[in-house]
Amino acid sequence: MINFFSKYKFIFYISNFILIVLYLFPGSLLGCFLYNDCSLQPQLTRDFLISSNHFYSFFILSIIGYFTYKDLNKFNFLSIYLILISIILEILHIFIPTRNFEFSDLFGNLFGVLMVLLINLFYKKYENFKN
Repeated sequence: MINFFSKYKFIFYISNFILIVLYLFPGSLLGCFLYNDCSLQPQLTRDFLISSNHFYSFFILSIIGYFTYKDLNKFNFLSIYLILISIILEILHIFIPTRNFEFSDLFGNLFGVLMVLLINLFYKKYENFKN
């Protein structure tokens, strides 16, 4: 699976593009398709201090990015990119009609990225411990 993502980097780029389109659309594209109402946002699970939808989306994007660039020495650049895009996209909600900047969304974005970074850190320590 890891080789699959490293060979096909376009999966990471497409997932970035889809996330950016969903984030910057004034309203909810998913709500338009699922409920025929662009003002409704589908909720996967209940929120608890952070936005669960934002956490899931950035967690999945970070995992795909990690698997894509695992063997390359670009993981630090990827980490900075994911943190910056999570902050910038949420700040852009200030300027988009019908979208609101919310700290719970921002923390959900950052927590999704940081969870993958922590998992990677523990995985690297376990690999070094095992060898």
